[in-house]
Amino acid sequence: MSNLNLNAWQMSRRQMLRGLGACIALPLLDCMALLPAPSKPRRSVFLYIPNGVNMLTWQIEKAGADYEFTAPLKSLERHRADITPISGLHHPMVLGKHHNCEKVWLTGANVPGDGGAFRNTVSVDQLIAEAQSAATRFSSLEMAIEGTSLAWSKDGIQIPAERNTQQIFNMLFGVEKDGKETIRRRLSRRGSILDIVAADAKRVNSRLGSEDRTKLDEYLTAVREVEERTRRADEWLNVPKPVVPPDEAVRLQRKLSMAAAGEYYRLFYDLMVMALRTDSTRVITCGIGSEGNTSGIPEIGILQTRHGLSHHNGDPEQLRRLTQTDTFLVEQFSYFLDQLKSHQEENGTLLDTTQVLWGSGMAYGHSHGNANLPTIMAGGRALGYKHGTHVDFNLPKIGQYNVADAMAHYRICSKPVDDNARVSNLLLTMLQRADVKAEKFQDSVTPISQIVA
Repeated sequence: MSNLNLNAWQMSRRQMLRGLGACIALPLLDCMALLPAPSKPRRSVFLYIPNGVNMLTWQIEKAGADYEFTAPLKSLERHRADITPISGLHHPMVLGKHHNCEKVWLTGANVPGDGGAFRNTVSVDQLIAEAQSAATRFSSLEMAIEGTSLAWSKDGIQIPAERNTQQIFNMLFGVEKDGKETIRRRLSRRGSILDIVAADAKRVNSRLGSEDRTKLDEYLTAVREVEERTRRADEWLNVPKPVVPPDEAVRLQRKLSMAAAGEYYRLFYDLMVMALRTDSTRVITCGIGSEGNTSGIPEIGILQTRHGLSHHNGDPEQLRRLTQTDTFLVEQFSYFLDQLKSHQEENGTLLDTTQVLWGSGMAYGHSHGNANLPTIMAGGRALGYKHGTHVDFNLPKIGQYNVADAMAHYRICSKPVDDNARVSNLLLTMLQRADVKAEKFQDSVTPISQIVA
C-alpha cells in the first residue's frame, strides 16, 4: 500500500475512534503488517515581513550564546533555546534591486533593477513540498495576511496565495456540499478541459514568436499546476477531512480584519498550527505584508503604512514608530512559537518537528538596503537544529557594531560584509533538514553549520 493510502487509512481510523468516543486499538491485522511505516513529519514554515526593520534598534551587538535581545526582540526571550537570530545574510543577485525583494526571498533569483517583469526560479518551499507531498492532502499551503504569495513553481510561476481566513478553514476542514461522485465528475470535467487547452496550445506553439512562446509556456505551466492539484484532489476524495473540535472551529472561522490586527495575525497563525497539527500539509508560506503597501496598526496607534514608515529620512518619531511596529510583528511571531510549543507529539512538540524561517528581503528600507537582512530561524530540533546563539557573519570582519553611528550601520545594511554569507546557504540548510537531496540551492556556497547539530 502506498504512503498515500496508508495515511488515508490512518486518518479514517482516527475519525472512527472520535465517533466512538473511545480510546481503543484495532487488533493487528494481516494487511497492517504489510504496510510501510508512516514517514515522520519534517515540517517547514516561511514567514515574510516587508520593508525591513529599524536596524538601529534591531541589531543584536554580540554573537554567541550570551547575546542580549534588543527591544523589538524582547518577546522572544522565552524562546531563546529554540531560536537563532542570524546577522549578515544577503541575496547576491538582489543587492540594490529593491523592487522585487519579496518575490525572490525564497528563490534568490536575479531580477531587473527597475522592478520590471522577470522570470523567477523555483522557491525553496516548493522543492520541500515536492519531497513531502505524498503524505498530506495539500502539498503546500500558500497564505498572505496582506500582499502576495511567496511560492514559485519549478517554472518560476507564482503560486496564488489565499488571504481569506474563512476560505482557508473551509479548504482545510470544511464539509463539501456536494457528494463525492458529483465532485469527482466536476474534477474529471476540469481535467478534460485542461487536456483540450494543452492540445490546442501545442498546435499553435510552433507558429509563435519567441516572446509569445514564452508567454504561452508560462500559461501552460500554470495549467500543469492545476492538473496536479486536480489529480491530488481526486486521490483524497475518499479520505475524510480532519475534524476540528466545535469550539476550535468557531474560533478559527471568525471574520476579522486589520482593524483588530493582533487578533487577525493570530488567527492566521492559529490556522497554520491547526493545518500542521492535523498533518493536512507540511509546508506553509505566509506573506505578512506587501513591500509596496502594508496597512497601519491602529490598535498600537500606528496609522501609517509600513512602507511609509520605512522611508523615515532619519526622523526620530518615524523611527520610533517603525520600532513599535517591528516589536508588534515579533510579538505575533512569538505567539506562533508559543502555539507550536504547546502541542505535544509523540517525542516532543510540534515546534520540534517544524523548521520556521521569519525575516525580510530588505534591511534598511529608507535607502532600500538589502544586505544584513533581519533573519530568525526557529524550531526543528527533531530535524537536527541547535539553537540558543546569535550567529553573526559581520562581527568576524568588523570587530564590533556601532549603531550610534547611523550612517556607518546603514552601510552594513547596503553592502554585505561577508560575500559568502548568503540567504541561499540558509535555504540549502533547510532543504537538507527536510530530507531533500540537494548539494546546492541557487548561489549557495555551503550549508550553515552553526545551526545544525
